[in-house]
Amino acid sequence: MATKTISITEEAYRILNTRKEPEESFSEVIVKLSGKKALSSFYGALSKRNADALEASIKASRNIRNQLHQQRIKQRIKNDS
Repeated sequence: MATKTISITEEAYRILNTRKEPEESFSEVIVKLSGKKALSSFYGALSKRNADALEASIKASRNIRNQLHQQRIKQRIKNDS
């Protein structure tokens, strides 16, 4: 994993240090404080029925998007001819 060196104020360091657990790195604290969550943390948030409805909606939206994309490609080919 690549790393970057950053400069922070003493106050920012103290705040991070108070939020840091002994086994955590400062990078882990920053990620934790950013609110970024693992996708797996959302498991079970939707009922099976709602998840199925959401999946169907996403698939329908993708189909519409793909159809529109194909139409744009055909129009561009027609215009370029």
